[in-house]
Amino acid sequence: ELLAVAEVDLPVLLLGETGTGKELAARAIHELGPRRDEPFEAVNCAAVPPDLMASALFGHEKGAFTGAVSTLRGVFERAGRGTIFLDEIGDMPLESQAMLLRVIQERRFRRVGGERTLPAPARILSATNQDLAGAMAGGRFRADLFYRIQIYAIRLRPLREKRGEIPVLVEHILRRQAGDGQAGSRASRGFLEALSAMDLPGNVRELEGLVLSALVRAQGATVLTAAHLQQPPGRGGTSARAR
Repeated sequence: ELLAVAEVDLPVLLLGETGTGKELAARAIHELGPRRDEPFEAVNCAAVPPDLMASALFGHEKGAFTGAVSTLRGVFERAGRGTIFLDEIGDMPLESQAMLLRVIQERRFRRVGGERTLPAPARILSATNQDLAGAMAGGRFRADLFYRIQIYAIRLRPLREKRGEIPVLVEHILRRQAGDGQAGSRASRGFLEALSAMDLPGNVRELEGLVLSALVRAQGATVLTAAHLQQPPGRGGTSARAR
């Protein structure tokens, strides 16, 4: 599904629980699509203070407000013809939603405090773990923006519903850590069985943390075993012998 939607240059809304790999999916869509050679810019809407959201998105001119000691390029300017990933878009303030909608419609913007109009040709990918339909009904999310960002929606299932994908995800994480042209470490059957027996409520994010910590414990070993895997504190799970 990611490959199919990557080739169709439309806005995509990624839905799913925390840690289900929404940013990973967004990067995959970017890298598989026609904009792969352009920048990928991500912003976590939940982590940006409301009064700085416009600056984060569109940038600002020096002296535009107190604390603007220099000119800043926002994600729309840095992305150029690439991809912008708006993570946790459900947490974006209503005022910022209105500004974002206008930029999506007009395909241009201005820096905060600026007079020059700049083009906004980037592709928009968004993600949320919230019920945006409920947020619209409660007046917390604009319906017109919703219909602009979710031309195509993808729901990412939690790991508990797709344990068969754990080996593929682990291989991807190990390959990424090794870098281009490097062999790196590989996972043993016992390591994969031990991971698959865990609850992993943190989903892909937790899985990645467990694999990376196992690499540290392995101290350069070429094969990761269940002995390298640390059981999260207070968690149950089936133990597996190292193989």
